[in-house]
Amino acid sequence: MAIEYIRFQVATPDAHGHFKGVFGLLNNLGRQGRLSAEQESFRRANNSWYDAAYTDPSTVDPSVYDPAVNPGATAWFKPSATHLVERLDGYLEILDAHGVPWRKATSTDPGRVVYEDDVQIVVVPRAAVPA
Repeated sequence: MAIEYIRFQVATPDAHGHFKGVFGLLNNLGRQGRLSAEQESFRRANNSWYDAAYTDPSTVDPSVYDPAVNPGATAWFKPSATHLVERLDGYLEILDAHGVPWRKATSTDPGRVVYEDDVQIVVVPRAAVPA
């Protein structure tokens, strides 16, 4: 049986055809100063929790998100990472409050795997894999 990976991302791609993930979307709102004090506090506390709960792939392999090496690389949760996915509701509520359209994506084959650990994979989407 195939594993179905999960990702929460913007509903439509950016100008480069990339789908920014939920963490990047919320962090952009924070950097732009668009979050309320309560939302910013939530973002900081939960980002810290996620930083402690699982590995940032770029700390293991700095080239994981390098656009020249792995164009369009995106992280996907493994289905076993329910403890991580369950905490996303607050992120999604803030995106909704700011009118940022998002969607839950699932795939058994999201792309070429360039990093993997016990809770996530990072892939280069098939469309972005050079021919």
